[in-house]
Amino acid sequence: MQAIVPVAGVGTRLRPHTHTVPKALVSVAGKPILGHILDQLLPLGITEVVLVVGYLGDKIVQYVSSHYDVHVRYVEQEERLGLGHAIYLTREAVRGDEPVLIVLGDTIFRADLRPVLAGTTNALGVKEVPNPQSFGVVELDPNRTNRVRRLVEKPANPPSNLAIVGLYYLQRPALLFEALAEVIRRDQRVKGEYQLTDGLQYMLEAGEEFSTFAVNDWFDCGNPKTLLETNHVLLSENGTPYSSPDSVVIPPVSIAPSARLHHAVVGPYVSVGEEAEIIHAVVKESIINEGARVANVVLSDSVVGEHAVVEGTFTSLNIGDSSEIHIGR
Repeated sequence: MQAIVPVAGVGTRLRPHTHTVPKALVSVAGKPILGHILDQLLPLGITEVVLVVGYLGDKIVQYVSSHYDVHVRYVEQEERLGLGHAIYLTREAVRGDEPVLIVLGDTIFRADLRPVLAGTTNALGVKEVPNPQSFGVVELDPNRTNRVRRLVEKPANPPSNLAIVGLYYLQRPALLFEALAEVIRRDQRVKGEYQLTDGLQYMLEAGEEFSTFAVNDWFDCGNPKTLLETNHVLLSENGTPYSSPDSVVIPPVSIAPSARLHHAVVGPYVSVGEEAEIIHAVVKESIINEGARVANVVLSDSVVGEHAVVEGTFTSLNIGDSSEIHIGR
């Protein structure tokens, strides 16, 4: 089975970190967002991944080729014209008469997909949310069990609180490509972008049936605050043991083997990348990326970019790669 993962986004809300890496490669709980997604997909029998790349796409190619033994097709999205456009671009790389799974490249999910992939119906992953106006929303048919009647993108008056959260299973993707071609032909956009939801709605109107399945947990990594929240949750589930001869480590943490701790207190809920240094410092609830140096500081709720340097006193920071912050000098 093929899976489509769109990872072309710039990730403006994650700046300054996305000045130097694409959003899908921003690290959380010890690995890039895309790594968490692929680790969930490949055990399901996915034999080929179609990645829609764009901004800093060469870094996506380098990461996947060096970390995963799976056949990958890359499709470039030169213009950022929305999710519907990104999926439409994969039409020549995807086998149109075989089932396909679409997974958004900036969201980490928790859902049992095996029954979904064994099914014979199109299916959408959904979760109840308090603010459905911000999502594509499902309206169920009151006369049929678990059948979708209508889909609407970011409605002012939502028909339900069931949000579509980035997981789509399609029996015949060729029908979706035909629907998206119609969306593009009509130049049907929402805030300047072609929406996948509109293509799915065309399929419904043409007689295709969709069911829904529950997504238990759905972790948005779209800004520093939600990135740190996701780091907290993932480490609470999958923190790794770590001991240091001269530092105190409070689990859960994820500390790379080549990281160096010296007279430090690290944790809880801290991720530390390869070759990073934490010296004479106290760090909690933070992500310290590869090659960063944190010294003589009490740091909390912070994201420190690759090869950045932080020295000083108590603070909370969000600084990008290769930056230097000296506090209290």
